[in-house]
Amino acid sequence: MANISYKFHIGIDVSKSKLDVALTEDESVLQFTNDKAGIDDLIKGLPSPKDSLVILEASGGYEKFVFNLLNKSKFNVSIVNAKRVREFAKAGGKLAKTDCIDACVIRRFGQTFNPGPQARVSKEEEQRTEMLTRRRQLVRNIALEKQQAEHASKDIKKRIEKHIRFLEEELEWIRNKLKMLFNKDAVLKAKLEKLDKIKGVGEVTAMDILIDMPELGTLSPKEASALAGVAPFNKDSGQYKGKREIAGGRASVRSALYMAILTAKKFNPQIKEFYDRLILKGKLKKVAMVACMRKLIIIMNAMIRDDSEWQAAETKSF
Repeated sequence: MANISYKFHIGIDVSKSKLDVALTEDESVLQFTNDKAGIDDLIKGLPSPKDSLVILEASGGYEKFVFNLLNKSKFNVSIVNAKRVREFAKAGGKLAKTDCIDACVIRRFGQTFNPGPQARVSKEEEQRTEMLTRRRQLVRNIALEKQQAEHASKDIKKRIEKHIRFLEEELEWIRNKLKMLFNKDAVLKAKLEKLDKIKGVGEVTAMDILIDMPELGTLSPKEASALAGVAPFNKDSGQYKGKREIAGGRASVRSALYMAILTAKKFNPQIKEFYDRLILKGKLKKVAMVACMRKLIIIMNAMIRDDSEWQAAETKSF
């Protein structure tokens, strides 16, 4: 929740072709086309940028264009999680779902929680994110094709294997392109080289985490683990003491950490020792994995924050 208070909260439900905009408490909704002309008309009718917070629901990328134009016009814009907005609507008894209803719910969500505005993403950041998204798509497609090849006939298998080779070439091109984009930014390049030195992490995982968690190095240990989705939360009520479980956070960062720990718990002496110690204490393997993931992201955050190397960080943290 942001500390800044705003006089106006504007909720916008974004779809591919139109914007449903809720400006007031009376639940009246205005519609604009989701293009340059429509957004220009929208901006003309909005209150003063400094007094307003515009709340957009994440819509699979359709929100990017309106976000950029509003941001360029000095508006404070916050992109919120669609699931949180839907749960908020259910909590208020709003079970029906239409674009108009959604716009009003988004406005009320923003008014209630006053989320902080996002900084405008640079062109370079957009490029890196786009490349990373494409890389993940290719990895999924390769895995799917390999599964299909296991049970395919001889002729079909040849075609699948040919397609896999093409996808792997594309994957290598993406990796090289990402490396080139990192090399263009001296600060980002230094961070990548630092994290790449951690045994078990590797260059690709380091790039994943630096792109999806640009805040790395500016967070407290608790904030870093929560943002990565590896912070355990209590589930207690009265005398009942439930198991602590992880929740929320950025799934993409959590996935990258998980893959890193699969390797690190075998080949990184410090992480292996920590993992084995937890298992000897009777911890479940899954619990031990998450604990290692949490340690790793906290150490990464400290390394970037303190401009330190892995050897220095590991001594303090394990």
